[in-house]
Amino acid sequence: MHQNSPRMLSTVSPTDPDTLPDAVADSIDGEQPLAQLLVTVRRHLHMHPEVGMNEHDTSRFIRQTLEGFGLDVHGPIAGTGLYVDIEGQGAGDFVGYRADIDALPAQDQKRVSYRSRNTNVAHLCGHDAHTAVAIGVALVLDAHRDELKGHARVFFQPNEEGLPSGAPLMIRSGVLEGLDAVYGIHVDPTLDVGRYGLMVGPVTAASDRFDVRIRQEGTGHSARPHEGTDTVWLASQLMNQFYQMTDRITDPRTPAVFTVTKTAGGEAHNVIPEEASFGGTLRTVSPDDRETIRTHMREACQRMGDLRDAHVELDFQDGAPPVINDEAAIENIEDTIRDAFGEQAIHNIQQSSMGGEDFAHYLRHVPGAFIRVGTASGPETSFPLHHHRFDIDETPLAPTSRLMARVLMNHVKDGVSQGVAPNQSSFSSADQNGQASEAR
Repeated sequence: MHQNSPRMLSTVSPTDPDTLPDAVADSIDGEQPLAQLLVTVRRHLHMHPEVGMNEHDTSRFIRQTLEGFGLDVHGPIAGTGLYVDIEGQGAGDFVGYRADIDALPAQDQKRVSYRSRNTNVAHLCGHDAHTAVAIGVALVLDAHRDELKGHARVFFQPNEEGLPSGAPLMIRSGVLEGLDAVYGIHVDPTLDVGRYGLMVGPVTAASDRFDVRIRQEGTGHSARPHEGTDTVWLASQLMNQFYQMTDRITDPRTPAVFTVTKTAGGEAHNVIPEEASFGGTLRTVSPDDRETIRTHMREACQRMGDLRDAHVELDFQDGAPPVINDEAAIENIEDTIRDAFGEQAIHNIQQSSMGGEDFAHYLRHVPGAFIRVGTASGPETSFPLHHHRFDIDETPLAPTSRLMARVLMNHVKDGVSQGVAPNQSSFSSADQNGQASEAR
């Protein structure tokens, strides 16, 4: 893996060291390698994670770091979100780059010096790395304003993991106003360091939450279930119906995953409870399949309630739609990777992930692309996302910052957005309501 894209920033020096956060200031003695700075940033964030919409110290740290290097930071928006605009030379496109900044409510069980210091909060999905890379993108673009033939916005989004998630809130706060395209990344522990995963079209799934509640009037005796309504039995029947839908009413060649993840009923062994419930997720790549399955689930609940004289409720929490990568944007990234690192750095993703990602909301308004960054170099950096020992090889941080800065520069130089229509010109109901993706 080449450590430097041609003629791109490799060292940095703060313009106002007094405004830098202590963790960064203590590591800087004049000029330092960009790679060293980004590792410092990532490890500080990893040690001090915050869950969605509570990333106050994280937001402050990002602001102080960027301001210490002379950038004008705007915000907060959408709670704890921030952005910086880099004005280039000329009147080319206005292109965006997004990073998510929140952590997960989970315990970090790694044995490393930079493990989380906050109980039951940890960066187990790489958002600390995403933030470090985005800071690097902003610094590289700032250093190469004379080569930027348009304008760029680097923005930092809260609460990717929660509901309502941060992307719709950022959109409603105006972060996409004027933008012609937007790019983003996600670290990938299944890809080796030095490789980048690319795919045109749907690269993730829509991810919706559902909850079913079944109620009867009063409780029943387990010896005489025929005398009343067996809420637990009805729940099990509905679960079985739902599980059979995804490859019977939709084309099995198009991925769809239904999963029950929680159930609840009574507490006594011999009492049929007044209420039983279950919930989980429905993940689909096709918008048509998403609506077809949801319609059949509603109809099944209605029939079961009518047949057994029970009150059956089905509620959905709309998650993010699929991330749909624009072909021209992916071609821009592919060409940039090839120029910087060679053909061997390109990994063509063959199948969509069934995980959810709220970057999809941005792509409903402007074209763009979301790619995977390989961060695996051995067993300790190959644990899956959200695993309590998840970690990354930090080698790609600086090269990826330079790569994505060059992607944005090439986008405005080559007019990639010319003639490309946004995926959806108006705000979706999910965007308006602030509903978004859950954890992958």
